Amino acid sequence: MHPLRRVLRAHRCLRWRPLASVSWLLLRTCRASCNLSSTTCPSPERQQEHGVQKDFSSRLATGPTFQHFLRNASVPQENLSSLDVEDPPPYLTVDQLLGRQRKVYLETYGCQMNVNDTEIAWSILQKSGYLRTNNLQEADVILLVTCSIREKAEQTIWNRLHQLRALKTKRPRSRVPLRIGILGCMAERLKEEILNREKIVDILAGPDAYRDLPRLLAVAESGQQAANVLLSLDETYADIMPVQTSPSATSAFVSIMRGCDNMCSYCIVPFTRGRERSRPVASIVEEVRKLSEQGLKEVTLLGQNVNSFRDNSEVQFNNAMSTSLSRGFSTNYKTKQGGLRFAHLLDQVSRIDPEMRIRFTSPHPKDFPDEVLQLIHERDNICKQIHVPAQSGSSRVLEAMRRGYSREAYVELIHHIRESIPGVSLSSDFIAGFCGETEEDHLQTVSLLREVQYNMGFLFAYSMRQKTRAYHRLKDDVPEEVKLRRLEELITVFRKEATKANKTSVGCTQLVLVEGHSKRSSTDLCGRNDGNLKVIFPDVEIEDVTNSGLRVRAQPGDYVLVKITSASSQTLKGHVLCRTTLKGSSAYC
Repeated sequence: MHPLRRVLRAHRCLRWRPLASVSWLLLRTCRASCNLSSTTCPSPERQQEHGVQKDFSSRLATGPTFQHFLRNASVPQENLSSLDVEDPPPYLTVDQLLGRQRKVYLETYGCQMNVNDTEIAWSILQKSGYLRTNNLQEADVILLVTCSIREKAEQTIWNRLHQLRALKTKRPRSRVPLRIGILGCMAERLKEEILNREKIVDILAGPDAYRDLPRLLAVAESGQQAANVLLSLDETYADIMPVQTSPSATSAFVSIMRGCDNMCSYCIVPFTRGRERSRPVASIVEEVRKLSEQGLKEVTLLGQNVNSFRDNSEVQFNNAMSTSLSRGFSTNYKTKQGGLRFAHLLDQVSRIDPEMRIRFTSPHPKDFPDEVLQLIHERDNICKQIHVPAQSGSSRVLEAMRRGYSREAYVELIHHIRESIPGVSLSSDFIAGFCGETEEDHLQTVSLLREVQYNMGFLFAYSMRQKTRAYHRLKDDVPEEVKLRRLEELITVFRKEATKANKTSVGCTQLVLVEGHSKRSSTDLCGRNDGNLKVIFPDVEIEDVTNSGLRVRAQPGDYVLVKITSASSQTLKGHVLCRTTLKGSSAYC
């Protein structure tokens, strides 16, 4: 392949990037092309695309020179807020950037951020003329939104690609060629390995490259693999309204910031999603307002470190006071100055619709100043549920993880949260078998689970990730069987303590947002309470207290009062009393 052709594949993303990035990628692609063997006679499969490639090559010959890249490398990204199909790259036509009603099938793996990323990617593709399908067999484009947080998550994607290989190879010649893409964190982390190991993959798009999807797919149509995995210092997709992937949903995720600066020694996120950057408050408020107008009843504010939100878009707030941390907590970076903080955003969002619940995830324990806790306590529609990731109960292990706090500081924060927000529901994350973890360290984590008595928990065995500080400086010295044994012990203790904590709700009346029918019984409905626990109750006629004398059956999106009769570590069950409103429920709960 000619060096210029390989360079042009990344042209659109390169002209948005600093000159150093441009130079590095140009040098790398040219070196790679020099090692390629000379072109051989095309296969029958290639011959059917000869006309497309010939036309593509002719446009390449009259395309931009290296000087063109240098002149355009410093164009600020904010001036290119969306794909401009009226001004396509020189090597593509406007028509090639359009979807021409090709059908896209999207699969999402991993965290809530990936759910939101899927909605962003679909919004971009929909505007370019693609159609959405839930039928894998009729798809023209298959996109997997991936996770890299643990090895198991990546192995799931490798297995899925193996399954999709047969679908692609058996594609009838009468249909357009099937294109397969890897999006998100795995695309960013593994890059060349994916393209070299799985030839069926046509495109790679990192978390900051979703705007480039129409171009990447257009390049893939010429029979080449296309990739954009460059990270950005300012991409937040603030101007893109995500398209809800489930029309019947009662809740939505709203991304408020991307990336992470904490650099915990075990975590791959800063390397797959980049540095922290926050959306302007105004754009978030506008998105939540539109969701409210669509009738959604719950919004979850998302971010890798959601409560470190800091909007610097308004100049008058850039000289404000420095970040206020939880007592006894520190950061791995220099204290940040100015900007509109999470408390301000939470205040603004919660005022939009008093009948809309507000949640947020995933926070870091260091960023819980008193003003945030006070606001959660005061506002009825901000859920009294806080995720407080501990990761370990051992101060020695926490130091190795670079978490910025000791066990004692964490426990003090938990007490402070419970004092500030009576009845608050708590959840946490824990890692079993981190580098150098001893049996004593493990027992301290077990004791923390017993001491705090979380309502919900997310527990995993440690999985070493390349690029992380732990990978370079620590030794993954806990045997796999020990990790799994410790994980099982943590899960057993968590479930026991969570059952105790949740049983305190028995006999109480709770407000539940109905989500739909229970997966286990068509005669039961399920929903979630303020603490985000699943609540199961019979699907029967009930009184509507907002309309005296009217009897109804609860529907998704309704608020109902449920008297809790039993509890387990993960679920509450009860009898439904009536349909109500969020504001009107305060007299009963």
